[in-house]
Formats: sequence, C-alpha cells, structure tokens
Amino acid sequence: MIDRRRVLELWRRLDVTVRDLPLGVLLLVASLLPALRGQGTEVGGLPTRPGDALAGVAAALQCLPLAVRRRWPLVCVALVSLGFAVDQLRGYHLFAGTALPIALISAGSYLGRFRRATAVVASVAFAVLSVELYRRGTGESVVEFVAFYLALALAWGIGAWMRSVRAAEAERRGRAAEDARNAERARIARELHDVVTHHVTAMVVQSEAARYLTAAPDRLDATLAAVSDTGRRAITDLRHLLDLLNPDHGTAEPRTPPVGRVLTLVEQTRRAGQPVEFTEEGTPAAATGSSDLVAYRVVQEALTNALKYDHGGRTSVLVRHGEREITVEVGTDGSGTGAGSPGGSGRGLAGLRERVGVLGGEFSADPVEGGGFVVRARIPGGGGGGTS
Repeated sequence: MIDRRRVLELWRRLDVTVRDLPLGVLLLVASLLPALRGQGTEVGGLPTRPGDALAGVAAALQCLPLAVRRRWPLVCVALVSLGFAVDQLRGYHLFAGTALPIALISAGSYLGRFRRATAVVASVAFAVLSVELYRRGTGESVVEFVAFYLALALAWGIGAWMRSVRAAEAERRGRAAEDARNAERARIARELHDVVTHHVTAMVVQSEAARYLTAAPDRLDATLAAVSDTGRRAITDLRHLLDLLNPDHGTAEPRTPPVGRVLTLVEQTRRAGQPVEFTEEGTPAAATGSSDLVAYRVVQEALTNALKYDHGGRTSVLVRHGEREITVEVGTDGSGTGAGSPGGSGRGLAGLRERVGVLGGEFSADPVEGGGFVVRARIPGGGGGGTS
C-alpha cells in the first residue's frame, strides 16, 4: 500500500519547476484534443481558423512556460502573452488561452522586481493587440475589450493580494520568532541572575565574616571551606546552565532542580551565617513541569535578599506541596543587619513575579513590622500527600 504522506513529502522535495510543469502539460494536451478545438478564449470576433503547425507553437508558448511561473514569473508572463497574441491574431482560439490569467496571477504573486513596469508594459501591449484585433475583426465593441482587460487586471490583483498575504504571514512569523528570542534572552538573564547573585552574595557574606575569625582558626577554616564550597556550587550551576544553552548538548540534566536541592540551598545559607528554619509540607510530585524550578528560584532569591538586607536575622522558609499548586513563603523578622552587604537592582523580585505570573500563579513581596520582609508565591502544578 502506498504511503500517502511519504508521496507528498517526496513531491514537496521536488524542484518548484518540476512541480509546476504538469499544469502546463495538462493544458497543452487539452488544447490538442479535437473536442476542444476553437473552444478557448476569443477576443475581437475573428473567425475560428483550423489548427496548423503555428497553432501548435502558439499552444506550446502559452502552456509550457507555466513550469517557470514561480521561479521566473516575468519570463512566464512574457512568453504566455506572446503565445496568446499569436493565438488571437491567427484566430485559433485555443483552449491554451486559459494559461494567460494563470500566468498573470503568478506574476502578481511572485514577481519581486519591476512590478509596476511590468503592469504598464502589459497594459500597453494589450492596447496594441486590441487595436489590431479591432482592425481585423468584425467590429466588436470597445466595451468587450475593456471588460477583458479588467478581467486580466483582476487576475493580477488576485496575485498581488496573495503576495501581500504571504508577506504579512512572514512578518508575523518573524515577529513571533523575535519575541521568542527575546523571551529566551530574558529567561537566560533571569537564570544567570538567580545563580550568580545568590552564590556570590553568600561568598561575600562568608568572606566578610572570615575577617573577624582570625582568632578562632577552627571557625575560620570552616568559613573558608564554606566559601570554597559555595564557589564550586556556583561553577557547577553555571556549567549546567551553559550546557542547557548549547544546542549540541543532548545529555543535559532536566532544568528542574531535585527537591533535595532546596534543603541544600537552606544549608548553604545557614553556613553563611543566616539562621534559617525550613519546613516542607506535602509530597513533591514526580513531574511538575517548570513549577518546581520556579519554587526553587523563589526560595533562592528570597534567601539571597535575606543575606543582603537582614543578615543574621531569623529567617523562615515554608514550602507546601498541594494537589494542584506549590506554595512558598520566606520571611525574616528584621533582627539582622544589612550593613556592608552588596546592593541589588530589584530585577530579582521583578523576574520572579513575571515567572510566577506566566504560570498563572500569585506572587507578593512585602515588608513586615520590625524591618523584615515576607515573600509569598502560589505556583500552579503541585504534588499532593501528607505533611513531612
């Protein structure tokens, strides 16, 4: 049994000239059929003449150039018009005259350069042909010539409309592709911001703390080890992100971090000198799409801000896995200090709000009495289960 899809795919792979040739051949064969002789287009009222060798040439000129109607539309319309003029002036009235409006539609649709000049030259050529047919004919009215010219102009206009539709579609696709590229750039920027800001902030805070631990070698060694560990994690995360951006990298890990990395994030923040109380409720789903990643980023950004603006203050992290959503709440009590911490641009919270909003969730970041803050996010797409 023939696979129709395979046949269509093979047909689309053929050169456009090969695909357009059958139409011309079909019209040429129809023009040579005895039953269709003299049944073609008739302009000017000349009596129908029996076919001869020149009739075959006129038929070939009108039909075969349709093979290049999309590749070389100007050549096509010129040859078809020449064949049509011979056909009408000799009075063959071939069925091949049907090719003229097809050629005009193709020219209006695919001709890129000299469009206005082509329309003017074609109009002048038709006027000259009409005058000669009127002189040779039996006195056909001028209205008939004008009506036929308008019909040909309509064919050109249809082609021009098809061209404008394709151009509009190409522009729409171009805008969609550009929007997709911009969205991907924004996503990459957010990923880099989340990774770099958190790890570098933790390293800066740990390094600042190490300056005051010179009298306690054990604690100093532990702090420096934490700095090194944070740096290695930053390199690992950046390498993972760059691997995801590499189109030739086919073995990258899933973009969503494992659930256990939230706890690792909390431990890392604790080593930077931030007392963090972590609570996780419910059972994470096996597959949550991008919601798990967004929840992770919310915790990461909130803890980064806690290190920056409330260093040493009591911090709480709550991650609740529901049946249809993940709820995250991170807050500080304002008892710490932000002195000497690196400043921020505000892009982190704005990026989180955008991420959560894309998934149809809710996000808020508000100050609390005493100088602290609380970040809340409700992210659709959860797991379910009991409390842990």
